[in-house]
Amino acid sequence: MCAMGLILAATLVTAPQVAWAQKGGKKPAAAGATPPAPAAGAGAAPGAAPAGGTKPPTTPGAGGDTIEVDDPNQPKKPDQPTAPTTPEPGTGGGGICDIDPTACPKPSDIKALADKEVKAEVYAVEQEFALKKGRFEVNPYGAFTLNDQFVSHPAFGLTLNYYLSNVLAIGINGNLFAGLNVDSDFNFQNRRATRVAVPLTEYQWSAAAQFSYVPIYGKFAAFNAFIFNYDVYALGGVGALSTRPIAVIDPDNRKFDYKPKIDFNVGLGIRIAFNKWFAAVLELRDHIYIEQLESTTIAGTQAQQSDPNTWLGDKPLTNHIQAQLGVSVFLPFGFEYRLPK
Repeated sequence: MCAMGLILAATLVTAPQVAWAQKGGKKPAAAGATPPAPAAGAGAAPGAAPAGGTKPPTTPGAGGDTIEVDDPNQPKKPDQPTAPTTPEPGTGGGGICDIDPTACPKPSDIKALADKEVKAEVYAVEQEFALKKGRFEVNPYGAFTLNDQFVSHPAFGLTLNYYLSNVLAIGINGNLFAGLNVDSDFNFQNRRATRVAVPLTEYQWSAAAQFSYVPIYGKFAAFNAFIFNYDVYALGGVGALSTRPIAVIDPDNRKFDYKPKIDFNVGLGIRIAFNKWFAAVLELRDHIYIEQLESTTIAGTQAQQSDPNTWLGDKPLTNHIQAQLGVSVFLPFGFEYRLPK
């Protein structure tokens, strides 16, 4: 009996030690002890809740997989920015900035444009650039002939106008031709070689009273930087033109004097304003008068050749067209608009 009792007691004492030695067994924690933290880097068991929180809810997916869903008890993660996509050329998905980045202003450009002073006043009908009513126009110019191939009549001239209104003016015009008439080399060589001459005339001066009317105003841009104002005008007048024939048929016996003829003149011109009192002027003027030409025949006797009554020939209606290039100065320099803008 004693031996059986000793064997039973030994078995009860050694049984827990054998259980601790089993594979996968754990030593029970002592009462009140804190469970040990998992080792760093150790993977959590599938489906285990993260440390310090609860297991995130899952939902079954296709094929038996589980998909993690948002937990309302956990803070949301910030959305990750997505990389911008550039549309392919020709697909129409992008704006002008995608097609041509240089066409879009940079932030520095926008700042400069925002700081730029803007004139907000815009007028549908602009006021006339320069008023002329009550002002004098002084127009000196140089002139040259356009329609005579045998002799030219260059001149220096001056026009004075007074504007009764912004479109209507009265004035005077004068030209000085004396000493400037030039016989062409062709005409001289032709009559010396062939003994055939064309009657020629030369001018001394001209003077006329005139009026001018300005029906057209406008503006144009030039050099991509400037805007010029211009006006187109028509003119007409009457006066005198002093001329005489040039002795080319019988220069040994004939000599002519200047005589004034009634002269009607008409023309067109354009003024290009550089400011409100100074402008460039281009004008075409036609002097219309009855000219006295030299006779193309020579009398038979010496006495007849010396008679001035045999020197004169035809009296044709003549058009002398001249181009004039000059400047205009308006006096007084300043003016005031009757009504504000």
